[in-house]
Formats: sequence, structure tokens, C-alpha cells
Amino acid sequence: MDKILQIISDAPLFNGLPDEQLNEIRQIAVDRFYDKGSTIFLEGDPCDGFYIIADGRVKIYKLSFEGKEHILHIYGPGNPFGEVPVFAGKKFPANAETLLKSHLLFFPRTAFIDLISRNPSLSLNMLAVLSMRLRQFTVQIENLSLKEVPGRLASYLLYLAKEQGRTKTVALTISKGQLASLLGTIPETLSRILAKMAKQGLIETSGRDLKLLDIGGLEDLAEQGKLQ
Repeated sequence: MDKILQIISDAPLFNGLPDEQLNEIRQIAVDRFYDKGSTIFLEGDPCDGFYIIADGRVKIYKLSFEGKEHILHIYGPGNPFGEVPVFAGKKFPANAETLLKSHLLFFPRTAFIDLISRNPSLSLNMLAVLSMRLRQFTVQIENLSLKEVPGRLASYLLYLAKEQGRTKTVALTISKGQLASLLGTIPETLSRILAKMAKQGLIETSGRDLKLLDIGGLEDLAEQGKLQ
């Protein structure tokens, strides 16, 4: 199996599909390469297809009327994005930009919908991923509206540990500025909270690596939302 076919096979959208269908999907995939800081699409652009990250990292974000950036998601290899408006034929609801030099797989809308019409099992995979995305948005809205920043940060660190398959140490793959935007705060506030969490023995910072010293304490903080 070649590298691109392996990436497609491992992607949540296509995981578990038979080889014949994976090969059909591979045939419609278009390689696209972007430098760091490149715009992939802007909010309001027509949705002519969606992407899967083969290599690199992409941020999905919106801009306020004042031009302030708020990051909605940051995706790495294997993650799809831009797939939500594909079926409705509508416009992209947010902006997408590369955080690193990136290799993306682009799936044209027309060709992909034709594939789905011939492969109903692919629709079930799409529904599962879209349902997961809806759940992620629900949790994010709950965190931003109901929890204070320490609770949001604790929730994110626990999520990161699960995503990275770790229990004691997590690696921040984004800058503190980007993390602050993702959590709906500013870098100065984030730094103060990290220092306070370290002082209380919840975490230990070392560059971009964070040791999770008290998982139970972080879970309580994620639930309660406030530092003592």
C-alpha cells in the first residue's frame, strides 16, 4: 500500500472501508502542497470539496468584526476538514490556514458525492465523523460559555493526553498564543494560569512539554472550572 493510500485508509472518514472503495477514493484525491502561513480557503468561499491532512498542521479560525482571530480547531495528519458544507453545497463557514508546511489531499465535491451514491457504507462513516464533530463543537461551546479559563485549560490538557496516548506528559504542538486563542483568552492570562497550576502541583512545565502531576486534580478543575 502506497503512502497516500495508507493515509486515506487510516483517516476516520474512510477507516474500515474495503480495499476496492479505498482505491476509488485514492483515484479522486488531488495532492496540494502549501507553505507555512498559506490560506487554504476563506470564510464565504464556495465549498468545492474537502481536505485531509497528509502532513503538516492546519488551523480553522474565524475573525471578529474588529479583526480579532479566534481559533476553532487545530488539525494534524489524518484529520479531515471542510467536509461539513460539502453535502449542502454551501460556502465554507470559517477560514483555514497552514501552521506548518503542509501536504493536503483534496477531494472534489462532485466526484466525492458520486462515490457516496455508489457506496452507501461511505455515508455511514461520514455520519459518524460529522456526529463526532458536532459533539466537539458542543463541548467547546460549553467550555467557552460556562467554564472559566483554568477549567478550559484543564479540559484541553486532558483531551491532549488522550489524543497523544499519554498519561503523564503532553506536548504542546502549537504556540501559547495559538493555545490562548483556542481557549478564548490572551497569552498573558494563559501564562498566569499555567504558573498558578504549577504552583498548586497540578502540572510542571518544561518548554513545550507539560507533566501532568495530578490527573485527579486536573479532572476536578476541568469540572469545576476554577482554581482555588
